[in-house]
Amino acid sequence: MTKPQKTDLLLALFVGSLMTANFLGGKIVAFNLPSWFAEILNTIFIPLFFIINLVVSIFTSSTILNDNPFLAYNFFNVIHVSVGILVVPLMFLITDMVEEVLGREKTKSFVKAGVITMLVMLVVTLLAVWLPADPTRKYFSQDAYASIFGISIRMMIASIIAFYFAQIHDIWSFNFWKDKTRGRFLWLRNNASTIVSQFLDSTIFMFIAFYALTPKFTVTYIFSLIIPYWIFKILFALIDTPFCYLGVKWLRRTNKTNETNEN
Repeated sequence: MTKPQKTDLLLALFVGSLMTANFLGGKIVAFNLPSWFAEILNTIFIPLFFIINLVVSIFTSSTILNDNPFLAYNFFNVIHVSVGILVVPLMFLITDMVEEVLGREKTKSFVKAGVITMLVMLVVTLLAVWLPADPTRKYFSQDAYASIFGISIRMMIASIIAFYFAQIHDIWSFNFWKDKTRGRFLWLRNNASTIVSQFLDSTIFMFIAFYALTPKFTVTYIFSLIIPYWIFKILFALIDTPFCYLGVKWLRRTNKTNETNEN
């Protein structure tokens, strides 16, 4: 497979993952982890809970752990997470691979393609929901269709803005750490850029989509929603580190082969 073919494949996976996260992300799943594994994760992430809790308390009159003081101790006992989170780490993995091998400008072109696709999806989805259904098709439910695809404009705009700024930060951060380490320690820039970018993604989306939607959606409450998703994104970022090395090797080998053939 040539370099353009592999680049096209990565772009297709990137945009496809983005669309999957948006269309399927409304479903929340719950499952139990093995008790021994849950205890390990709870212990590892206790400091993170309390650090964030302290930071939030500085800027607000309450804390994240007010309503659920045991959140930091039993968070991983039962997992509640959107199915959309399964593909979000793949998008950041792809941009890290592309930037490592093909450079910043090529990675930005991936992000631009994602934003344009989301904007088109927003317009088409709103139009599809707005158009009246054929009244002769008795088996079809307009209400069911609207409930599935009728995502609010506010949430869709939040998704687009969060995606754009998180990806732009990821590109900048990845390049920053690459310069600082003189091209060494791929694992460091892969995780350092992704972990912060994932926090930006969750935070921007949650605040634009839900802040002050009802009296319940205060700053503290929104942060209590952000933390669980961010923690899972951190775990996925750590897990995908070996795949980043494999992906970079796969893409870089193609470049060398092309250069040899050209010469």
